[in-house]
Amino acid sequence: MRLFERNGFKVIGVDCDPNPTLALAFGIEEEIVPLSKRHDIIEERTGAKPGTYGSIFRINPKVDDLIDKVGYKIGNITILVMGTIEEGGEGCVCPASVLLRRLLRHLILKRDEVVILDMEAGIEHFGRKTIEDVDLMLIVVEPTKKSLITAKRMKKLANDLGIKNLGVIVNKVRDENKELLKDVIQKELGLDVVGFIPYDEEVIKSEFVGRPADLNSKAAKEIEKVFNYILKLKNSTI
Repeated sequence: MRLFERNGFKVIGVDCDPNPTLALAFGIEEEIVPLSKRHDIIEERTGAKPGTYGSIFRINPKVDDLIDKVGYKIGNITILVMGTIEEGGEGCVCPASVLLRRLLRHLILKRDEVVILDMEAGIEHFGRKTIEDVDLMLIVVEPTKKSLITAKRMKKLANDLGIKNLGVIVNKVRDENKELLKDVIQKELGLDVVGFIPYDEEVIKSEFVGRPADLNSKAAKEIEKVFNYILKLKNSTI
C-alpha cells in the first residue's frame, strides 16, 4: 500500500480478518472498532439491529459515504477495518452481513482508488462471495505441503467465482529454496509466482515493536517486484 501511495495512487486497505491487525503494520496502535461491531451504523443503514433474524431490513443500504465515516486516514491511504460475522448462524443473510458485502462490492466496483483486501487465511471467505469482483487475487503461501494443498483449493474456488487473474506470493522463503518452490508451484498450481518474500528478521522486529517495515528491507524489495507486476497487469489487461 505504501508503494502505491508513493507512486501517486490513493489506496483503500480493507482488513477483513477476524483478528484485524492491518492497522498495526502502519504503526497505528489505537484500537479501531470493526464495522461489523458498529451496531449503531448497522442499524442506521439496514433498519434492523445486528443479530436479528426473520425481521424486515434493507438489503440495499446506503454505503457510499461509509469509507469517510469509519475509515482511518494516513496520507493517501485509508484503512477500513471490516471485521467478520462471528455469531453462530450469521453466515446467512442478516443485517451485518448484508452491509459488509454491499460495502465491499461498492469499494471494488465503484471507487477509483486502489482497493487492497487483506482476507483471512484459508478458504472461508470464498463461500461468502465477497471477492468475486476483484481484478486480481494473490494467494499467499508458505513453503509447506499443507499450504500448497490449501492454495489448490483456493485456485479452484477462485475459478468457480470467475476471477480471471491469479498469482502466488511465497512467504518466509530461504534463498536456497526459491527455484525448487517456483518449479513445484508452477507444476502443482499452474500459476506464476509473482514474488518470493524472504524470511527477514527486520520485518519480525518491526512487527514486534509495532512500527512499519523499512522500505529498504529485503522483504520490501521483493514486495516492490509484486507491485511492479500488478502495475504491468493493470496497464495491459485490467
